[in-house]
Amino acid sequence: MRPRARPGTEPRGEPDGEEPHVAQRERIQRDGRDERVEQDGLERRDERDQGVDDAAVPEGPNSPEPDASAGVGAGVARRFAALTTAHVADACIRAGVPVRCAPSALRAVTPGSRVAGRVLPARHVGSVDIFLEAYEAARPDDVLVVDNGGRLDEACVGDLAVLEAQAAGVAGVVIWGLHRDTADIRAIGLPVFSTGALPTGPLSLRERPADALTSATVGDWTVSAADLVFADDDGVVFAPADRADELLTLAETIRDTERRQADQIRAGHTLRAQVRFDAYLAKRRETPTLTFRDHLRAVGGAIEE
Repeated sequence: MRPRARPGTEPRGEPDGEEPHVAQRERIQRDGRDERVEQDGLERRDERDQGVDDAAVPEGPNSPEPDASAGVGAGVARRFAALTTAHVADACIRAGVPVRCAPSALRAVTPGSRVAGRVLPARHVGSVDIFLEAYEAARPDDVLVVDNGGRLDEACVGDLAVLEAQAAGVAGVVIWGLHRDTADIRAIGLPVFSTGALPTGPLSLRERPADALTSATVGDWTVSAADLVFADDDGVVFAPADRADELLTLAETIRDTERRQADQIRAGHTLRAQVRFDAYLAKRRETPTLTFRDHLRAVGGAIEE
């Protein structure tokens, strides 16, 4: 049996359907202390809710290590929307990061396509199941990077693989090899980059390597989930995910400088005048080892890097 409250301490009833803190607020209004106590009550409730959330994620020696590359896709794609692969490549040069461009034969299936995100690697060995397995581990905004060794005798990606990628939340597909079903892929609308098209599908099954889902080789470069991929009409470039913010900030700075320079050219102020080209020529006569890039860095130009 519930104990009877002492006179004067009975709990006041709360209207049906109202949260306790709402009723509390109405009572406090009568005492003239609404704003301060209501806020205190909400803060205490937020703290309780936060405690529940924290308790749901155990911490300890057996807790999984956080993945530094997790969650980078959406932010990278948003910032890259106002950039180009040329900006990213120049940012890599300026930051001292190796510029890892895919071979120039790797182009957009649909001109104007662009994509950026975390690399989701897959080494093709003759069957579509490698892609389906990769999709099982895909995070939103990942970009499937397919390694088919740059083969020109078979297509390794068709419309169903691309459609399934879209259904899995993958942002795009980059293929070191050929595709087929061009019209259907264009109709799907997912950005796809490859070295070309061929009607012939996979010709044989090959032995699956141990790293089939952890790395992919594109041209001279081997990439993994620790890398980002950027692709547009100029081509494809890879960059380390742990330097994403630094590189994108540099790329944005380069873009802004170039835009200002272009605006000034249109306004009649030549690029030679902007970069003080006459001064560069004079200094080079005095110091033959002076390079134009050294001069540009000194005057704040952004033509070459």
